[in-house]
Amino acid sequence: MKSAALGKNTSPIEITITKFGLWLYINDEEFFLPYEDHPFFKNATLNDIYNIELLHKEHLYWPTLDVDLSISILKNPSHFPLIAKSKKITSSFLT
Repeated sequence: MKSAALGKNTSPIEITITKFGLWLYINDEEFFLPYEDHPFFKNATLNDIYNIELLHKEHLYWPTLDVDLSISILKNPSHFPLIAKSKKITSSFLT
């Protein structure tokens, strides 16, 4: 799905929101971001989702959600496994 030529104030990113996730159309490529893998978009407002910036032609940033993704991550998600893990908090104050 390709839109008409971009104008001066038109974003280079097209976003389609579904009940399963987001479709992004960037630089003639499409990417699907399922809510299962990107839960920060599931309950976000339309304004938050559409408030997206493309920095350096490679970096996607949603300032109101504080979400950063690169196109490299979208192309090759298996090369960027999630490494965040919850830690058990221990403290002498809790005993």
